[in-house]
Amino acid sequence: MEQTKNKGNSTSNSSKNSKSPSRTNKSSGNGSKSSSQAQQSSLLQEFFLDELKDIYWAEKHLIKALPKMAKAATSDELRQAFTDHLEATNGHVARLEEAFGILGEKVQAKKCEAMAGLTKEGDGIIEDTEKGTLTRDVGLIMAAQKVEHYEIATYGSLAQLAKTLGKNDLADLMVKTLEEEKEADQLLTSIAENNINVEAKEE
Repeated sequence: MEQTKNKGNSTSNSSKNSKSPSRTNKSSGNGSKSSSQAQQSSLLQEFFLDELKDIYWAEKHLIKALPKMAKAATSDELRQAFTDHLEATNGHVARLEEAFGILGEKVQAKKCEAMAGLTKEGDGIIEDTEKGTLTRDVGLIMAAQKVEHYEIATYGSLAQLAKTLGKNDLADLMVKTLEEEKEADQLLTSIAENNINVEAKEE
């Protein structure tokens, strides 16, 4: 009887010991998952920084393009809208520089092919339309709204990515600029619909 009892205990102990490696593996798996999440977060932050450099170049480039668009505009209202947005764009650049500081990164620009193409299209509109016509203003508004829509998409995405990264201070900066870009787009629509489109039809 005693031998049988001891045999049973031995089997029980062996069974317990066989479970230990599975617990060790589970712990190792959690560590691997945590490491993977950290890597993904790091990659996402690198992507965010890259996009920040891209839109920084875009805003700096737009500062050069807006005075040309204002000079080419026929209506005083559109000219003033471009002039006012130039001032706002300087503020957008300052916010982006603040964003680099929050990330502890050097302020740096990377050529934005999209903005380069959009502003080139604006130059083409000026070349292809007659000076002093409202048809030129129609074209300028269209070109400017394409720029605004690109910026709205960019800042909206950056705001969401900043929240995902847990950087709400960065998200707040992006949202402020996002709202100003939306206001500029709405103003351009209003200018076009209130008079320019209709009067251009008569030219």
